[in-house]
Amino acid sequence: MNPVLKKSLLLLLTLLCLVGSGVTQRALNADRARLGLTRMEVLENAPPVLAFTTVALGGFRGLISNALWIRMNKLQDEDKFFEMMQLGDWITKLQPTFVQVWTVQAWNMAYNISVKFQEASDRWRWVKAGLELLRDKGLSYHPNEMLLYRELAWFFQHKMGANLDDANVYYKTHWAFEDMARVFGPGKPNLDELVNPQTDEARARVATLKNVYKMDPQFMKELDTEYGPLDWRLPEAHAIYWYARGLQQAKANPGKVKAEDLMTLRRGIYQSMLLSFQRGRLVANPYLREVDFRPNLAIIPKVDQAYEQSMKDEPAQREHIQTAHRNFLLEAIAASRADNRNAEGTRLFEQLKRQYPNKPLFDNDTNTLPAKMTYEEYALRPLQEVAEETDRNKVIGLIQGFLKNAYLELLQDEDDRAAGMQAFAKRIHEVYMSKIGRNNNEARVGLPPLADIERTIRDEWLGPTSEVPAEIRAVLRTKLNLPAEAPPAASTNAPAATGTNAPAR
Repeated sequence: MNPVLKKSLLLLLTLLCLVGSGVTQRALNADRARLGLTRMEVLENAPPVLAFTTVALGGFRGLISNALWIRMNKLQDEDKFFEMMQLGDWITKLQPTFVQVWTVQAWNMAYNISVKFQEASDRWRWVKAGLELLRDKGLSYHPNEMLLYRELAWFFQHKMGANLDDANVYYKTHWAFEDMARVFGPGKPNLDELVNPQTDEARARVATLKNVYKMDPQFMKELDTEYGPLDWRLPEAHAIYWYARGLQQAKANPGKVKAEDLMTLRRGIYQSMLLSFQRGRLVANPYLREVDFRPNLAIIPKVDQAYEQSMKDEPAQREHIQTAHRNFLLEAIAASRADNRNAEGTRLFEQLKRQYPNKPLFDNDTNTLPAKMTYEEYALRPLQEVAEETDRNKVIGLIQGFLKNAYLELLQDEDDRAAGMQAFAKRIHEVYMSKIGRNNNEARVGLPPLADIERTIRDEWLGPTSEVPAEIRAVLRTKLNLPAEAPPAASTNAPAATGTNAPAR
């Protein structure tokens, strides 16, 4: 046979074999996926160097990864964290399709390594590295993996949101005023502006939100409508976002989801909503340069609905959920009273009476069943117990504390909360004076009139010897409807200047 013809036939046969093997391989892959036999799925969105590494090393990747894991554990014991980070990067390149590689590496950075440092800024660097590893790399390779969404949301909910880490306030404030300021600017978040940007500056911030933080403003708006209003500068809102993204991906890939995974994601949303109620309103005081995390009372109806829905979704856990729901209602009633939102507090107390009529409100005291108490009696009972103290000075100090807190609330434009603080002070005064009046001790241990106590605090803050900065005094005078502070009188004892060359004073 002609050698050229023979080589051509062999080449053609080789090509036919390659095509046939490709067709067969696709059929085998489809059957393996359908039967649940695939243990290592094809890596998505991988850069060329990573794709090459995972193919070239074949089965040796596992052996090398195990050796690196052992080395990493030894480095952690020796506090050699930066070498650990490098080894972690190699491990994720060797085993990118193994989801636990990403979760363990991120957890190690955010939890184990971060706490080895004393400075909050150093801790934050490692916490943020863990977040970015999951969000920017892990999810880009595994966009349909529920575990990664759950873990990322948990970092926001627990590591940043909870108060278990000594640096948690630093995490929250840095995230709010550094990271999220890149998206929302210096003011409060405006989602409408991001959904429909009208300026180049707004479009640039949308690009940052999408490209850096991997978030969709339209989806944020939908979540805010369904679960909010949320303050998107705080970690609880971001926890809800990533839990919800996990549920969104689960709906698109029902064959990859277990029922318990869906329940975990839904629970995460409900838990984060509760946390958002407890501390989901950011209050920044520009005068005192302080940041406070307050209850988000606007979200109370949505949290209430979430508990009701949770009872329907998990009938086997209904009793436990009811206990949590009742505790939430008690918290919401107290928070509403503190903000002087008595209409909302009364509504919640009536709901508590209907749903949980047979559980005492205080320490198994049957005299405190909901039917036997009013909203005002429940909300003010802790103060009443304090007001019944026999220590006159202690009660005066407590009243003064509430009045000072009222001034601090006014400085932050929290007028309703300031009114609540003043109402608390008045109630303590009334209860104490009522008690000693019954015992005929008013002349001996009676309190000064409440107006006199208020005047003492006002002089302390606004009087001529006050050490409060002038800017703060001016704001308080405006809030209290007081006239502007008179300028200091010119001194008459200063020596008169003679000539034009008198020294400057």
